[in-house]
Amino acid sequence: MIKILIVDDEVDVCSFAKSFFEMRGLKVYSALSGIEALNIFLKERPNIVLIDVKMKGMDGVTLLKQIKSIDKDCEAIMVSAIGDMNVIEEARRYGAKDYITKPLVLEELEKTVLEKVKWMETHKKTI
Repeated sequence: MIKILIVDDEVDVCSFAKSFFEMRGLKVYSALSGIEALNIFLKERPNIVLIDVKMKGMDGVTLLKQIKSIDKDCEAIMVSAIGDMNVIEEARRYGAKDYITKPLVLEELEKTVLEKVKWMETHKKTI
């Protein structure tokens, strides 16, 4: 089963996205901080991580760097209200394949995540 980790310091965003993807058959974990996300990542080894860029404490790009140092094959999707091209380019340099801006358009988020799930399932990258 494909596992996804949602990281956002807004409780509502985490709980909504968790329910949204669970209804689509994914195993979903959520974290409200970078430190919590790293602990879950090390224990559960999700295939896909949705990371909010701007969070208190550890920011999303720093979290992305840490995750990619643990598992370079993890699919990372950055999510943020920040449309700053420098941040987007930095995230891409560290391995983020996609960048979705808030407010979230559910169809776009769903399409992006489910395309990755389909690719993983066809390439036997599940755990």
